[in-house]
Amino acid sequence: MSPNLTYIMLHVGAFTFPFLLSFDKKVAFWRSWKYLFPAILLVAALFVIWDIYFTRLGVWGFTPEYVLGYYLVNLPLEEVLFFITIPYCCIFIYACLEAYIKKDYLQNVHKWITASVMVIAFVVGFTHLDRYYTSWTGLISGTLLAFLLFVEKAKWMGRFWMSYVVVLLPFFICNGILTSKPVVWYNDAENLGIRMWTIPADDLLYNLIMLLGVTWIFERLRGRAIKKN
Repeated sequence: MSPNLTYIMLHVGAFTFPFLLSFDKKVAFWRSWKYLFPAILLVAALFVIWDIYFTRLGVWGFTPEYVLGYYLVNLPLEEVLFFITIPYCCIFIYACLEAYIKKDYLQNVHKWITASVMVIAFVVGFTHLDRYYTSWTGLISGTLLAFLLFVEKAKWMGRFWMSYVVVLLPFFICNGILTSKPVVWYNDAENLGIRMWTIPADDLLYNLIMLLGVTWIFERLRGRAIKKN
């Protein structure tokens, strides 16, 4: 396989099975597309702006030989697609767990989990204000978690945390491929400098923000539709 197909083939590999299984009768994920795609596109737009800015600052960058060579400003096409295909796959997992595991096992403890992760995120962010990636991911994720806990009072957080744990396996596989070659490189002066294999630890909070944002809007739109009916 040509090296410049690496990133795009990662998308194909990750997206194909969730897309095909979206038509499974029990999950029927395709019925949720009208709630999902607006959520994905809105969050993707914000992340693309963030990505363009950080790429310009040199917080991270992309190795030309592993991408097709089509760019939006300074982002490879594949990086833009990342904010569409990966959330799709992750919310698909969220929906599958909801369909096949009827009981919300974290219903009584999800507030404590959210509060704990929120505190950790804020501590990480405030104690590393000199590092762009760490401070931004820490403070944004902490603020989003605080909003969902105290303002939104999101009842779906138990299911979200369960799906987030499941998502960590494909997360490590995909991000491991991207950072090991590297398709995506990181400036360690702007992150914690802690690597999980080749993945910056900050990526955990970055992905948390993205998936929380999409899930929140998805649940909002789906909830409104249910009330109308």
